[in-house]
Amino acid sequence: MNCASFVEARPAFNIGRADLRSALFVFLLAAFTLSIGLMFGPTLAVAKMRNDTLTVKTAKADLVFKIEVAVDDADKAQGLMFRRAVPAMTGMLFPYDRAEEITMWMKNTYVSLDMVFIRADGMVHRIAKRTEPFSERIVASEGKVTAVLEIAAGEADRLGIQAGDRVVHSHFKPAK
Repeated sequence: MNCASFVEARPAFNIGRADLRSALFVFLLAAFTLSIGLMFGPTLAVAKMRNDTLTVKTAKADLVFKIEVAVDDADKAQGLMFRRAVPAMTGMLFPYDRAEEITMWMKNTYVSLDMVFIRADGMVHRIAKRTEPFSERIVASEGKVTAVLEIAAGEADRLGIQAGDRVVHSHFKPAK
């Protein structure tokens, strides 16, 4: 009797429906995790910034802002990058130890901002209004200042903030 043997043809890589569902689940979970990191990662990085308040004294009113303070170089480098909104009456203060020409930019910043450049005595020196999102163009203080307050674009006009107004915060030392 002649016994014939045969080899069953099988694919080298066999995936069943359950395996496909598992692979799809892992892929979607990885994609979701990545998207959450991209959306909230930069924001979470600045969540450690110190929260505070400051007051801008205009001719018409004393305006109290809830702010984050960018204390160290990492905070200052991050700034308001990747934020999707800056609510009214909020902002970020960038304080510096000595009066100098300060330059800013809008790289990776999704929203337009008003940049309020402030002298050591708390006097508003200049306001760069409605800066361009994502721009790497330099926005300069055009004089020696010790801080920049970034607020939502249009807030300076809406609230009547202008050069010569006074900012009250522990960083500023009023002239004697």
